[in-house]
Amino acid sequence: MAAKRIVIDPVTRIEGHLRVEIEVKDGLVADAFSSGTMVRGLEIILRGRDPRDAWAFAERTCGVCTTVHALASVRSVEDALGIVIPPNAELVRNLMFCAQYMQDHVVHFYHLHALDWVDIVSALKADPIKTSEIAKSISSWPKTSPNYFAEVQKRIGNFVASGQLGIFAKGYWGHPAMKLPPEVNLLAVTHYLEALEWQKEIVKVHTVFGGKNPHPNYLVGGAPCSLNLDEANAINAERLALVGKLLAEAKTFVEQVYIPDLLAIAPFYTDWASIGGGLRNYMAYGDLPKNGFGDPSKFKFPRGVLLDRDLSKVYEVDGHDPRQVTEAISHSWYEYSDGDQAARHPWEGETKFNYTGPQPPYEQLNVEGKYSWLKTPRWNGHAMEVGPLARLLVGYASGNAEIKAVVDMGLKKLNVPVTALFSTLGRTAARGLETILVANWAQEFYGDLLANIKNGDTRMFNGEKWEPATWPTKARGVGLTEAPRGALAHWIVIEDEKIANYQLVVPSTWNASPRDAKGQRSAYEASLIGTPIADPEKPLEVLRTIHSFDPCLACAVHLYDPQGKTLNRITIG
Repeated sequence: MAAKRIVIDPVTRIEGHLRVEIEVKDGLVADAFSSGTMVRGLEIILRGRDPRDAWAFAERTCGVCTTVHALASVRSVEDALGIVIPPNAELVRNLMFCAQYMQDHVVHFYHLHALDWVDIVSALKADPIKTSEIAKSISSWPKTSPNYFAEVQKRIGNFVASGQLGIFAKGYWGHPAMKLPPEVNLLAVTHYLEALEWQKEIVKVHTVFGGKNPHPNYLVGGAPCSLNLDEANAINAERLALVGKLLAEAKTFVEQVYIPDLLAIAPFYTDWASIGGGLRNYMAYGDLPKNGFGDPSKFKFPRGVLLDRDLSKVYEVDGHDPRQVTEAISHSWYEYSDGDQAARHPWEGETKFNYTGPQPPYEQLNVEGKYSWLKTPRWNGHAMEVGPLARLLVGYASGNAEIKAVVDMGLKKLNVPVTALFSTLGRTAARGLETILVANWAQEFYGDLLANIKNGDTRMFNGEKWEPATWPTKARGVGLTEAPRGALAHWIVIEDEKIANYQLVVPSTWNASPRDAKGQRSAYEASLIGTPIADPEKPLEVLRTIHSFDPCLACAVHLYDPQGKTLNRITIG
């Protein structure tokens, strides 16, 4: 039987523009192609600007990850100029990092991924009494009465009856791959709605320390706020107490809602522990430093690379080494001055557009040529998976006691071996397991910050080398971090006090990029090979695996006047 080409566009529900094309033969995915269908160009916008302002532009790369690009940006400048920030500033950055992770992972599970496994319409058939019994058996969360679930069920029923499904439209309801009983579907949908309310609370941590969310403020050399327990315009006792309350509530929500739901749903889909593994290589830059960013051995999330799923050997990662991280463009709509077959380290990177594809709308990608706006990054020539699974695997292989404990706990509860992590189910479970860790670590960092203040240390900024007069004529730096979706780095070249070159290599560039010149698939494309497809007209299985990565492509930019009229449209090509 000849292979059938299936196009899914867009794949993401709210986060950018991702197109996936698959070839299905004998009910299995035989080949796959991932295409980012929008261009960003922030690297061009940043040229010639003051390096100290770069974070404010780079942060706009995404409206979902928001803080992580600012963090990578300020770190790149601090690395280039040799700036060491005070301990309190590092702790504040860690707390903002943890708040972002908890919010992002909960939103991903319920609002971006759960509907691949949860049947909204099936919840209408549930018995609220049985749902209440299930809820009480797995958690001490207080909202578990039969009347509560009955009321939610009524709201869903009214919604469906209206014929205006809104965010629930286009779902593959009733798909044969949906396996949850109606009562578990009702439980998950109920918490979907609760998570919508909760997630807007935890990001208030960003407004306390960074002034706003999304896109909180950052500062090269420290944190953009001062500490004074008795000052109304500083981070005072009242604001610190609010942060403590928000972190405690987030920990409760993670432990009593998110994780129980994950463990309630996963046993119905254990067959997915052998589907969607894809690449055998994993990379994490690591983050959440203790006592200074300069020593990765003290990170809560360790740094390293695993090759061929070998947990006995962790390779070192060095963002300064020009031989390690490179980006290629043989299948990307860019050009390099030394040709399409070249691979460049980001310090030498170029961002020159070269669109050679069809004008949308079009039937299929030209996968023999260029077919994506994403470049193709490699570590020492190897394709890498990045993200929560990579972080936990690198931590597990590094012997990190906290990570090993939570991973072993998860494997025991799901009754699966460690090899089950190399899968779509493992990727989804890893995100939940690391949220447990982050919720605990947030409490630890909060306690450390309070202890420093109690001991009289209120420093939040290091002004040394802040003024351009103290800078070298030329400097280069890299800012490494871990976005919720995976390894993120910004590389900067500073010449004569201005940005001469700036390159971002983001998690979805690693995971969603097209093939390289050798034909090696990246993570998305590799993960889909061999996936069973029950109904080619409703390729739910593809969404399950791609959504397990939490795909996010840069938010599109539109230009309007105050009345909403489009002022300009730009056509590439």
